Amino acid sequence: MTINKLHVTMTKSRFGRLPRHQACLKGLGLSKINQTVILLNTPEIRGMINKVSYMLKVEEV
Repeated sequence: MTINKLHVTMTKSRFGRLPRHQACLKGLGLSKINQTVILLNTPEIRGMINKVSYMLKVEEV
């Protein structure tokens, strides 16, 4: 079984957000607007993405 990868792009600023949401962004490795990271599609990563989905653009690779 292969694990898919995700392109995750931060589309909105983290300032003025809840501290938990800022921590999720830091955990995903995102710190700047329009920054993109490639992450494995695991349940843990999906949970963090779902928590801050209003600030992200997610695409499967």
